[in-house]
Amino acid sequence: MNFKKALLAATVLALPLAAQAQPVTGVYVGAGAGLNILQNSDLTSNAPFGAGVGTTRSLTAEFDNGFGGVLSVGYGFGNGLRAEIEGNYRQNDVAKISRGGALTGVGGTARTYGVMANALYDFDFGMPVVPYLGAGVGYAWSEYDTVRSRATFPGGNSVNIDDTDGQFAFQGIAGLAFPIAAVPGLALTGEYRFFGTLDPSYSGVSRNGNTGALSRVSVDSENYNHSVFVGLRYAFNAPRPAAPVVPVAPAPAAAPAPARTYLVFFDFDRADLTDRARQIIAEAAQNAGRVQSTRIEVAGHADRAGSPQYNQRLSQRRADAVAAELGRLGIARSAITVQAFGESRPLVPTADGVREPQNRRVEIVLR
Repeated sequence: MNFKKALLAATVLALPLAAQAQPVTGVYVGAGAGLNILQNSDLTSNAPFGAGVGTTRSLTAEFDNGFGGVLSVGYGFGNGLRAEIEGNYRQNDVAKISRGGALTGVGGTARTYGVMANALYDFDFGMPVVPYLGAGVGYAWSEYDTVRSRATFPGGNSVNIDDTDGQFAFQGIAGLAFPIAAVPGLALTGEYRFFGTLDPSYSGVSRNGNTGALSRVSVDSENYNHSVFVGLRYAFNAPRPAAPVVPVAPAPAAAPAPARTYLVFFDFDRADLTDRARQIIAEAAQNAGRVQSTRIEVAGHADRAGSPQYNQRLSQRRADAVAAELGRLGIARSAITVQAFGESRPLVPTADGVREPQNRRVEIVLR
C-alpha cells in the first residue's frame, strides 16, 4: 500500500468516529510523520570539482523519496488562531549526481533538522473536519553525510562532501484535522508542508584520479522539501460532555409552599455576586430548611457572547460562587450538587454572540 492510499484509508476509518469540531483552547501537543520529497539540488563549488572534466564547478544532485517527522507544543486562543513551537527531522538518500549525464560511485544521505515557530488558523465551517493553514520560521541544520561521486572515465576525479551547515528556515502548512469523539481533545491530522532553508554551504574534498592529490572545495547547495505527514494532536483543555439535566419536579398543587426554584442573575462576563443576588441566595437557604430539602441543585449558565469553551468555564465560576455563598449561610456542602451548562441551555434563545441578561444566571433548585 503506497502512502496516498494509507492516508485515504486512515481518513475513511476516522470519519465514523469524528466529533463536532471545537476551537482549540489552551495548551496542546502534536506529532506527525510520513513521506518527505527533497527537490533536486544544484551543487555549486568555488573551485573545480573535476567530476567529469577538470573545470566543472556545478553538479546536480537527485534524491530518493525519504521520510520525516515533527513534534510540536502549542497554544490555542479559542478563536481559531494557534501558535506553536516545533522540532522537525527529514532524511533522503542520494539517488544520482550528474553533470549532463549521471556520474558513478554515487552515495550518501541528506538530512535536515531544526526548530520552528509556527502560526496557524483553523477554519470553522461547522463540519466535523477542520481545515487549517499555517506558516513558520526558524533555524535548521542541513547535513550531507558522505555525499560522493566520481568521473566515469579512467583517472577521473572524485568528490566527497561530509559536512553540516545551519541556516534560516521557513515553511508553509496546509492540513485537515478530524476530532475523535471517543477522546475529547484528540484529533487525527493530515497535512502537506513545504519546508526550505537558505542555501547551505558545505566543505568537500576533491581527489585527482591521476595524481591522487586532494583539494578542499566549498560547495553551495539547495534545500527545498515537500512533506506529507499523518499525525495526532491532543488539546488538554477540550470541553467534556455536559452531565444530563434532571427535570425539575412540579410543586405540589394541594397546598401553597415556598418557591423551590430561584434565579440568580449576573452582570456581563462576571461571576461575582451582587447585593440582589445575595438576597435571593439567602431566601433559598432559609426555605431549604423550611421544606426539609435533601438536595440543592446549583446550575450555572451563560449567554452566547464569547466562545463555547470560555462560556463553559464562566458558568462554572458562577455556579461555584453561588454554592460558596450557600455554604457560608450554613448549607452543608455535601447537600449541594453543582453543574455548569455554559451557553447550551439559554432561558431566552438568541443568535451566537448576542448578550442576553436573562441567560447569565444560576438556577437554585431545592429537592
